Amino acid sequence: MTLEHNTGSMLVIGGCRSGKSSYALEYCNHIAKGTKYFLATSVPLDDEMNQRVTSHQKERGSDWQTIEEPVNINQVLLGLPERTGVVLVDCITLWISNLMAQRMGADDMFQEAHDLGSTLQDLPFPVVLVTNEVGSGIVPENALARAFRDNAGKVNQIIANAVDRVVYTVAGIPMQIKPGSVPLA
Repeated sequence: MTLEHNTGSMLVIGGCRSGKSSYALEYCNHIAKGTKYFLATSVPLDDEMNQRVTSHQKERGSDWQTIEEPVNINQVLLGLPERTGVVLVDCITLWISNLMAQRMGADDMFQEAHDLGSTLQDLPFPVVLVTNEVGSGIVPENALARAFRDNAGKVNQIIANAVDRVVYTVAGIPMQIKPGSVPLA
């Protein structure tokens, strides 16, 4: 895969097991010019999730500093040193789930996403965010799952609008979908 140097923010989006986290990690390792931070939004609640976390930590290696923050990612980003090499946020979808678990309403969640987008535009270091595309499947059968899908779709749109680049992964193949525009019909 060809990786070009870019110091702006990027959203990597794709379905489950599409290769988005692997691509984001490889990209961050390629562009980092200083300390690498992994901002983990996961809250492991069972053995299987703990095993996933351990596996991802091994994949990253010891040259990454991990910050575990399930909710306040904007504050973490604002608190990092200006000379930060790169930040990888994995993942926005779990962040949305965590906000919903705190019973945050949709409007407040969307405001959090707008605030994050504003922060991303002002940071002096690159930030790569990973998220799931959850709207390509069937309509969920229960209200909570539909609300999650709807919230994730809107938050993904807000963040995609704020970042410099968006990469969509399918079957391990990354495709840049922003910058670039599609003419309106």
